[in-house]
Amino acid sequence: MAAERDGARERLPAGATAAGRPRTPRLDQPRPPRRRILPEWDPEAFGRLSESVARFLGTGRFIVWMTFVIILWVLWNVSAPKELRFDEYPFIFLTLALSLQASYAAPLILLAQNRQDDRDRVNLEQDRKQNERSIADTEYLTREIAALRIGLGEVATRDWIRSELQDMVKEMEARQSGHKDQHGPFPAMRAERPPGRDADDR
Repeated sequence: MAAERDGARERLPAGATAAGRPRTPRLDQPRPPRRRILPEWDPEAFGRLSESVARFLGTGRFIVWMTFVIILWVLWNVSAPKELRFDEYPFIFLTLALSLQASYAAPLILLAQNRQDDRDRVNLEQDRKQNERSIADTEYLTREIAALRIGLGEVATRDWIRSELQDMVKEMEARQSGHKDQHGPFPAMRAERPPGRDADDR
């Protein structure tokens, strides 16, 4: 058996064993892109196109133009010669065209609404975060203002010092006026001269 294996190995050409093995993708190299049957498109560009179409469908200009085309279509296929009529009564081709337009307009409008909903959701999330930051800033400022008020309550302000000085000045003036009323301008002379001395001298 060993001799047969050695003989089979000798018969195989160089590189035959490597070519017979299935190739596995290497981890250090990017995978090759897969072939797709369907065509590729940019979702963002398609979304912008759908929004522009939906925006045009929701305007009065589109309604006016569609009404004008339908009236012209009906008048042409009613009053024109039979050789030139392309859609006689009951206007089957017009019905198919309007159905096709409606079948494409509805998904485009839904796609535009979905994109608008996504934008509204993002805007609401940003507004919520902004409101949370504003509330946090307001609470912080409220705490800081309360701390400043408490600190200012323990500090002597200019008005308080002025009121205290005015009270002291009034108190000193009151003491001086009371002292003058009690002793007069010459208290020593009044104390030395007893009452009734002038009568004795006479």
